[in-house]
Amino acid sequence: MSLLGLLCIVLAIAATLLAVLYWMQRRELTGIERINDQLERILAPPGTPSGRIYLQSDEPRLQALTQGVNRLLVRAAEPAPVAPPRTDLFAELADRSHEAVLVHRDGILFANRHFAALVGLEREQLLGRSLAELVAPECSELVANSLRRLLAGESAPDRYEVEIVGFQAQVSRLELTLRNIDYQGVPALLVTGVEIVQTTTVRALTEPTYAQELAATGMMRMLQPATATQTALDCLAEAVITTDVQGDVAYLNRAAERLLRTTAGEARGRALTAIVDIAEETDRRTFADPIQQALAGNATVYLGRRAVPLRREGGEDRLVEVSASPLRATPSEPAAGAVVLLHDVTELRGTARQLSYQATHDALTGLVNRRELERRLEDAVETARRGDGMHILCYLDLDRFKQVNDTSGHQAGDRLLRDVARLLREAVRDSDTVARLGGDEFAMLLIGCPLEKARQIADDVCRRIADHRFVWKDRIFQIGVSVGIVELARESGSVEDVLAAADSACYVAKKQGSGNVSIYSARDEAAARSSGEIHWLQQLQAAIRGDRFELATQSIVPVSPTLRSGPVMEVFVRMRDEAGQPLEPLKFVKAAERYRLMGVVDRWVVQHTLDAIAAGMLVVPPGRCVAMNISAQTLADTAFLEFVVDGFDRTGVQPGQVCFELSETAVVANLEHAQRFVGVLHGMGCRFALDDFGSGVGSFSNLKNLPLDYLKIDGAFTRNLGRDTVNQALVAAMIQLARTLNFQVIAEQVEDAESLEAAQRLGVDFIQGYVVARPQPLPLAA
Repeated sequence: MSLLGLLCIVLAIAATLLAVLYWMQRRELTGIERINDQLERILAPPGTPSGRIYLQSDEPRLQALTQGVNRLLVRAAEPAPVAPPRTDLFAELADRSHEAVLVHRDGILFANRHFAALVGLEREQLLGRSLAELVAPECSELVANSLRRLLAGESAPDRYEVEIVGFQAQVSRLELTLRNIDYQGVPALLVTGVEIVQTTTVRALTEPTYAQELAATGMMRMLQPATATQTALDCLAEAVITTDVQGDVAYLNRAAERLLRTTAGEARGRALTAIVDIAEETDRRTFADPIQQALAGNATVYLGRRAVPLRREGGEDRLVEVSASPLRATPSEPAAGAVVLLHDVTELRGTARQLSYQATHDALTGLVNRRELERRLEDAVETARRGDGMHILCYLDLDRFKQVNDTSGHQAGDRLLRDVARLLREAVRDSDTVARLGGDEFAMLLIGCPLEKARQIADDVCRRIADHRFVWKDRIFQIGVSVGIVELARESGSVEDVLAAADSACYVAKKQGSGNVSIYSARDEAAARSSGEIHWLQQLQAAIRGDRFELATQSIVPVSPTLRSGPVMEVFVRMRDEAGQPLEPLKFVKAAERYRLMGVVDRWVVQHTLDAIAAGMLVVPPGRCVAMNISAQTLADTAFLEFVVDGFDRTGVQPGQVCFELSETAVVANLEHAQRFVGVLHGMGCRFALDDFGSGVGSFSNLKNLPLDYLKIDGAFTRNLGRDTVNQALVAAMIQLARTLNFQVIAEQVEDAESLEAAQRLGVDFIQGYVVARPQPLPLAA
């Protein structure tokens, strides 16, 4: 191809490319023109930009331009952010006040959170209601008249106590104060109420977050509040203080003036620490200025978790909770000053201390009450278990106190109890605890006290109370006290176990006579607890107090029909639980012996048996007698003999109608007491039997020392007597000895016909056992 032809081809290609480029450029320009036309229509006034640009194009750059413009239009169409309205200063303060706050005109215009919580409604539900509808009916008319007259400018009571009745039936007693104010341009009444009895927990005005909220809601104007706001703030009981950026006072409301004992004019321009001292409650050390701390640290300083004394010139200290925070319009701006809230909690802390004291002390004597004693006893038991010391619990029961109450009245009894409380406090150390458990029962918890020293203290207490002469209206009374002692050691059980053991020891002491002391060791209590007897102790004490014992009898029959004298039956004691079900005798008797309560049980048996004989419920034929068992513990009680003699005198029962059975072990352990007891009553005509003969090591030697009438052969020898030749030989020897001493013989626990025949053949005088009769309950007269 020639050079000219090649040049023509190149020129043709170039012309084509230029044409294509022009067409594309023109197409883009057309698209841009269309976008511009649509924008002019969208942005044409009036109105807010709205709408979108629609352009169909396969050009990527035109597509990107269209999308970007549409995003701008959407953003332009969004409403401009509107700053939230500034929260009303009065509403902010009222919502966090400890008082109930209302603004009232024809109805409630505003109610703070505290009042809404007392009533049990949302604040919006209170708007428009009358305060007179929310108070107790008897106060409704008074409140309505006061609201109406004060709004009209007339004279009316502006302070009174009312009961606010909530919609969940809760009742709160408030002291209301009414003040005329200008509220949002209209006359209204500001009603503030202080709870006389707190029923609702309200968020404290001085919470750490509160000062931050104040700053965030535009509290800068509090540096110099407007007149209307100042009037409202002056009606609040909270002390509100504002300062400038140097920490000097700019404003005080009236509550702050009263608390600080100064005026706003005198305080303005002075540092708060130049007006009052804020000190540590315990060591009285002065705190650093909380305002300067808040301004320097740009954060809240809160001293409200503990009340701090506010020391004032010319007046008593007040306990206050303190909060100081920097004041900023926004978090990013520097502080323009500080706001300080002082909440006076003097009465509240005093009330709290008083309530705490009342909850832990006896109102009559001022001693610790039972609940507080149990708490302290629990701590003592824990330390004793760890081996950190031995402590002592003394359980005290006054003797002959009922006589004072019955003859001279409860005022005399109360005075006597206070005298006893004083004597007990004087007998122990400051580190010990003296408590009144109720009625005429007291307790002493002796910390770190050896057992012997505790015994000396108990004896001293008995002596002091016995020597005390109580005089009431020309009458002189002499009382006594019985003391039960329990030592706390590693083996001690629960608080309930220790108290039960101490109570039991006191029972024992009381039955031994006035002024006695009985000691129950922790090892005894531990052994009883490990064997399950602690349960029986509790059952026993409940049965003693609830009189849940009853009598049962088992017949004793003579072998020969010609025998006209001797025991006709034996009386047993039975016990029932709270549901009325019978309890196993051997178990509760074993527990009564361990806890030294057998004296109490035996007295019950003797008293009710004599009453039953006197009432004819127990029929005793002429020459016959009713047998009763006497335990070793009771035999050792020197006062029991007098108790029995008094019982005969009271009921008129003849002593010859009663036979007392003494076990060999009881006689051996208390031979001197046994000789006196048997000698006196046998001389009066009572019969005596030596029970369980043959089971003790001193059987034969003791026979000649006591004036006995019967020998009861132990059941171990009479069971299977018909087949056991060894027992037959032993019983024959016992009978021969009894005949030599002129005693009659009773074979007990004879359970089958073969044993009955063997006993008759060997020559016993009386038979007792299932083969004759089983024990039968005896219904006692009501």
